[in-house]
Amino acid sequence: MYHIAVVEDEIECSRQIQAFLKQYQEENGVCFKVTVFEDGAQILEQYQPVYDMILMDIDMPGMNGMDAADKIRQTDQDVVLVFITNIASYAIRGYEVGALDYVMKPVNYSKFSMRLTRALKRSRARDSGQIMLTLPDGVKRLEAASIYYVEVQNRILHYHTKEGTIEVRGTLQSAEQMLSAYSFVKCNHWYMVNLKHVTEVKKNTVVVGGYELEISRRNRTPFLKALAEYMGGFR
Repeated sequence: MYHIAVVEDEIECSRQIQAFLKQYQEENGVCFKVTVFEDGAQILEQYQPVYDMILMDIDMPGMNGMDAADKIRQTDQDVVLVFITNIASYAIRGYEVGALDYVMKPVNYSKFSMRLTRALKRSRARDSGQIMLTLPDGVKRLEAASIYYVEVQNRILHYHTKEGTIEVRGTLQSAEQMLSAYSFVKCNHWYMVNLKHVTEVKKNTVVVGGYELEISRRNRTPFLKALAEYMGGFR
């Protein structure tokens, strides 16, 4: 599943882009989670690098798309940026903030679809992203997709993976920040689960990678919501 942000102040244009995204899903068998923002300032509020792609209007009141993209790049170098604009000269500046492409208004589905296909190819690298773990005797590169879940005990993080368990010092909060872009969600105070590997949810437990973990009462609702969105909801 790809998490796409649409940043557009014109309501009709925003609705059209959302409709195009839905059409693209149906035609190509892909799954999007779409989050909509009305301007650049709104997406920047407590921004986290959780998006695979941002479709950003440039000419918006308040903070324009170019300034918003510049601030986003300060914390997120990987997200794919595609600008939406009715002024071609703006697109040139887009490359200064690492924009992959731009779509001219009025938005045409055929051209939008072609650019979206290109952008998705770029963002796939993020789906199989890698993280670096600091070990007592060095560092280890680890595929995020290979992690079943992360467990914390006495300030030691246990990364349960397909190849075994890796232990490093740290807090679950630090692991959460590092893995936020890869669909990891807390099921209780001690465990953070990779939704990619969830195979079953029972009354108070979740099965991930063959392990059965408790879902706390406090985390149950947000955990199930995140899992439902991951499995393919479009909103």
